[in-house]
Amino acid sequence: MPKELAKLDHLAVGYDKPLIDDVSTSINSGEIIAILGPSGIGKTTLIRTIAGLIAPLEGSVERLVPKRGGVGYIPQRLGLVRHMSVKANVELGARCRTSIWHPAIAPLPRQLRKDVEEAIEKLGILEHLNDPVRILSGGQQRRVATARAMAQKPQIILADEFLGELDDDNIEIVLHIVKEMVREQGCALVMVEHHEEVARSIADRIWLIEEGKLKEVEP
Repeated sequence: MPKELAKLDHLAVGYDKPLIDDVSTSINSGEIIAILGPSGIGKTTLIRTIAGLIAPLEGSVERLVPKRGGVGYIPQRLGLVRHMSVKANVELGARCRTSIWHPAIAPLPRQLRKDVEEAIEKLGILEHLNDPVRILSGGQQRRVATARAMAQKPQIILADEFLGELDDDNIEIVLHIVKEMVREQGCALVMVEHHEEVARSIADRIWLIEEGKLKEVEP
C-alpha cells in the first residue's frame, strides 16, 4: 500500500507573482512522477518549493518525511564541491543520515561507507573515486550527483533535469538504477525532464504544466 510522503494543498509557486497556482496533489511512496512543460513555465520553481528552498506564495507543502535527510535534491547545476573528490562528494549525501552530533570530519559508520561505495560502483564512476569532480565531464558529474542522492537514501528524491549531458546509453543505465532504487526502497522520485519521450518511458504519473496550471495526464 503506497504511503503519502508529501501533500501539496492549494499551492501557488513563483517569486513576485505566481508561475503556477492552485496545485493540490500528493507524492506517494514507490512512484516516479515526471514534470513536463515548456521552458520558463515554473517547473524548477515548483520542485524547489517542494524541497523547501522557496517559500510558497499561497497554500502549503506538507513533507511527511524526516526533516534531516528525508528529501534529496539533485539541482540542475548539481551543487557539487568541485575541489573535492568523487568519494567525498558522495559521502556528503550519506552524512545526512548521521546524527547532527556526528562530527563532520569523523569517518562514516561502516554501513554508510558501504552505501557510498555501492552508489559509486552502480553509477560506473569507481575509477574516478579519488579524482576531484572538476576534472570530470558533465555527464560524469551528473552521475556523481545521482550517487550522492542514492547514498543519502531519502524518502523523496527531487531531480531537476538530472539526465542532462548523458548520452542515450547512459540515460538508460541511470534510469534503470534509479527506478530500481525507487521500487526497492519505497521512496518517490519527482523529476523535471524536458525530453517527453524519456519521461513517459519511466514515469508512473505525469504532471503537465500549462498556462499556470498543473494537470495530471496519462504517461
